[in-house]
Amino acid sequence: MTTRSITLPNEQGQVFREAWIAGVKKYYPGEPKPGYITPWDETPDWERASAAAVHDQVRAFVVASDGRTSKLTRAQKGRFVALCWIGQIYKHIPDPKPAYVADWDDLPDWQQQTDADIFEHIESLR
Repeated sequence: MTTRSITLPNEQGQVFREAWIAGVKKYYPGEPKPGYITPWDETPDWERASAAAVHDQVRAFVVASDGRTSKLTRAQKGRFVALCWIGQIYKHIPDPKPAYVADWDDLPDWQQQTDADIFEHIESLR
C-alpha cells in the first residue's frame, strides 16, 4: 500500500491563514467560530496544505498577469480565491458539505470580503 504524505506548507500558507484570520475578525458578524480563527500551529495539515496551495495559485496569477490584477474588481479577486479554495476542498474531502463548496454568489458577505482581502494581501507582496 502506498501512503501519500502531505508536505507541510511553509510561510506562504501562514501568509494566507493570517490574512484569512484578519478578514474574519474584520468582517464576521458577531463572534466567529473558533475554527475560523484557529492559529496556524493548530490548523489541520490539510488546511495548511490548502492555504499554501491557494496562496501559490494567487501569486502565480498575479505574476503571470504582470501585476495587472490590480485592475480586477474586489469581487473578481475574491472569486478567484474562493474557486481555488473549492478545488482544495474537493482534493482533501471526498464528499464535502454543500456549504464548503458553495458558489461565490451563495457565500456570505463576510466571506466574500475576506477572500478579496486575501487576494489583495498576496497581490501586495509582489
